[in-house]
Amino acid sequence: MCRNIKTLFNFEPPATELEIRDASLQFVRKLSGFTVPSKANEAVFERAVEEVATTARALIQSLVTQAPPRKREVEAAKARAASLARFGPSTAGRGGG
Repeated sequence: MCRNIKTLFNFEPPATELEIRDASLQFVRKLSGFTVPSKANEAVFERAVEEVATTARALIQSLVTQAPPRKREVEAAKARAASLARFGPSTAGRGGG
């Protein structure tokens, strides 16, 4: 689950609110063990997501670096290359099976 949490600091354009919320949701899911909480835990789950998002937002805004901002397209290409090296070419759409 946590492999889906992406680095959000030092990108151009900066991380969006949706990206921060998605990362926070993944973090709370991992900690709680729930993909979808029960009705009894729904409110506390959502509150945790909001609190983590608030903390993440403050962290991202407070961090400083001398490094130039990373480009999303370049990082996405690196991730695709790493995935290809790890898992090989995708078989999706090839009609195999």
